[in-house]
Amino acid sequence: MAERLRDIAHVSAVELFTPVLDESVRFFVECMAMEVVDRRGDSVYLHTWDDYERFSLKLTASETSGIGRLWVRARSPEALERRVAAIEETGLGQGWSKDEPAYGPVYHFTDPDGHPFGLYYETQRYVATDESRPSLKNQAARFPGRGSNVRRLDHINFLASEVPSNEEFVSEALTGRPSEQIILDSGVKAAVWYTFSDKSYDVVYTRDWTGSKGRLHHIAFATDTREDILRAADVFLEAGIHIETGPHKHAIQQTFFLYVYEPGGNRIELCNAGARLLLAPDHEVVTWTEAERAKGQAWGLKTIESFHTHGTPPIAEAEWA
Repeated sequence: MAERLRDIAHVSAVELFTPVLDESVRFFVECMAMEVVDRRGDSVYLHTWDDYERFSLKLTASETSGIGRLWVRARSPEALERRVAAIEETGLGQGWSKDEPAYGPVYHFTDPDGHPFGLYYETQRYVATDESRPSLKNQAARFPGRGSNVRRLDHINFLASEVPSNEEFVSEALTGRPSEQIILDSGVKAAVWYTFSDKSYDVVYTRDWTGSKGRLHHIAFATDTREDILRAADVFLEAGIHIETGPHKHAIQQTFFLYVYEPGGNRIELCNAGARLLLAPDHEVVTWTEAERAKGQAWGLKTIESFHTHGTPPIAEAEWA
C-alpha cells in the first residue's frame, strides 16, 4: 500500500464577514488581544501573538455575517504542486491569485459545499514592532497580557449541506485524516473532525440542519490554559459580549471551551485541548453514536439549543422550511 501523503502543514488564517467592521475589530483587539497589522479597502488584518505568519484573521465589511476564505499552507513547493493538481481533478479549482498581502501565489478553490479556500507555500513571517517585540526570541510577539490572550487560530467548523462529499474532498484532495466522527442511527454521517498535523483536529464539517451550503458554525482560537478561558468569560461579561455557552468540556476531542458571538454575529470559540495529540500514524477514527451524543457534553450544563441552530450567514425560516 502506498504511503499516505500529508501535504498540508496547517490551517493558517481565516476571513470573517461582518456588518459592523469597527465593532468586530474592537472585539478582536480588546477582548481577544490581537494586533491590527494591515488595512486594505474594506478589510482589516489581525495577528494572534504567537503566530509566525503575518496575519491570523481577516475581517471584511459586508452586509451580513459569514465565512470568507480559509487559508492553508502546503508543506513544501512540491506539496503545493501535488495538491493543486489533485484539486483541479475535482473541478473545484478557481486559479491563482496574488491579492493577499502576506502570501506568494495562492491557489483559490472551494470545497464541494462552496466554502472558499486558499492554498499556498510562500509566506511572509510576522515581524515584531518595538511595541510588540518579545523578550524570548522563540515566540512571535510579546505576551499581550490583556483580554483572553489567544495564542493562535486553532480550527474551523464549517456547516455543510451534507458531510460525505466534503469528507472525501478533504481526505483525498487535501490529504487530511479523520480523527473523530458522528454517525446517526439512520447511518447518516452528521459530522467529521479532520487533522492535517499532529493536533487532534483542524477542520470540522457538521451537517447544516437547514440544508444550506457554505455557512459557518464557528472559528476557534487556542489559549494556553483553562484558566485563560475562565478569565475570558469575565472579560466578555464586562464588555457586554454575548456568551452563548460554556465554559464546559466537550466529550468529542475533550476540548475545554467557551462560545461567544462577536459583534458581527459570528460564533467564536475559545478552546484548550490540553496536550491531546494524535501521534499514532495508524490512528483509528473514533465514532460517536446518536445515543452517545444525546448525553451532551463530557461535563457542564446541557448543550444550549442555539448551538445546533445558529450559523452564519443567518437564514430566515422561509428560506429553508
